[in-house]
Amino acid sequence: MNNKPLILFQGPVRSRSGYGDHTRDLITSLIDTNRYDILIAPTKWGDCPETGLEPNEINNPIIGRILTGNNLQKQPDIFINCSVPNEWNNIQLIGKFNIGITAGIETTVCDPSWIEGCNKMNLVIVPSTHSRNVMLNSTYDRVDSKTQKKVGDLKCEVPVEVLFEGLDTAIYKQLSSPVETVDEQLSQIPESFCFLYVGHWLSGKLGHDRKDTGMMIKTFCDTFKGNKNAPALILKTSSATFSIMDRNDMLARIKGLRDLVGDGCPNVYLIHGDLTDQEMNGLYNHPKVKAHVSFTKGEGFGRPLLEASVSGKPVIASNWSGHLDFLHPEHSTLLPGKLEPVHKSAQWKGVINEGSQWFYVNYKNAEKILRDVYKSYKSYIDGARKQAYLSRTEFSIKKMNELFVNILDKYVKVEQAPVHAKLNLPKLKKIGGDNTPPKLNLPKLKKIKI
Repeated sequence: MNNKPLILFQGPVRSRSGYGDHTRDLITSLIDTNRYDILIAPTKWGDCPETGLEPNEINNPIIGRILTGNNLQKQPDIFINCSVPNEWNNIQLIGKFNIGITAGIETTVCDPSWIEGCNKMNLVIVPSTHSRNVMLNSTYDRVDSKTQKKVGDLKCEVPVEVLFEGLDTAIYKQLSSPVETVDEQLSQIPESFCFLYVGHWLSGKLGHDRKDTGMMIKTFCDTFKGNKNAPALILKTSSATFSIMDRNDMLARIKGLRDLVGDGCPNVYLIHGDLTDQEMNGLYNHPKVKAHVSFTKGEGFGRPLLEASVSGKPVIASNWSGHLDFLHPEHSTLLPGKLEPVHKSAQWKGVINEGSQWFYVNYKNAEKILRDVYKSYKSYIDGARKQAYLSRTEFSIKKMNELFVNILDKYVKVEQAPVHAKLNLPKLKKIGGDNTPPKLNLPKLKKIKI
């Protein structure tokens, strides 16, 4: 009889998104422990494509554990939900022990609904020190609805543990030759030196979208405007979908920024669509891609930056938030800037609130850094290789799995089913050449006179 503890894992397991990737990694980690029975309740993640769980050797064990109909026969010992914490207020917590896992927060403060959601759980897991600190430091006044007087503090009252998003080193690694499908696209680019940006182009006026994609493009164009043999910028980006309308919108935005800079603007290329993990690694490693860049205003973790870093090429990123857990300041190039309030155009009620702050890169300083990476590229290679080694060895999915088990063991008592142990008795050695007992040689008794 199987008496393993039952885990019900609820999350966007089919989604082609950061949350989807993280959900699949965590479920695979739990499966590999062989310590639990696991059932999965899929959810959606916005408008992101539901193409992240194609049948293959890795995904098949996940697919086989997805709930079909109402086949939950008993109360889960552990219930895990992977989502934004304000959604935890609207779900039924059915486990004997309930865990909330979130990608975290990109700003300096959590919405009160996040804190309330966290406090419904027995344990909250976040991917970075930044996210943990913001969760624990966000405090609000509890006000009596009748008297409007403060009656206490609203703050996170449950444990918050950090579990980074592990790197699959079987996929993300340095390559000795290009990936064919990626090479076909990049072979059309004449420039041999390209900066690469990977990330969504989100809502917000120029200079205020969360990834700061618009001002990153403009800063790049301003930096190399009119330069002979200027480098190019490759964008692997979209808004939320991979539709033709989304692609046309991305192209229109790029054109608008290049027109704003004017004549002599360097080339900016768009890669739009759903690439496999292997193709993404091929993009990071392509010989024409020389450096990775992000002007992000805030990351709960920053998974694409970790994946890019193992290519052994320089990483240029904002000097704030979740990715600082793995980007070492001596091995990566961290862009200076300052914390400023989130612009109204980028606010998202309940997630990115009015009054919160995030990071704004110093664009003039960033111009100098981009120019220096291009002109003095060789001086950045040693640090990039050290960063690749650090990412590969200390932030692998294997390390994540070990840490995940340790966290669960710390908070949840796991009772394994009894195992029938085989009793191995020592073999009796045959004494002598036959079954005759050996002759006993007793000492001779001496006669004693009294």
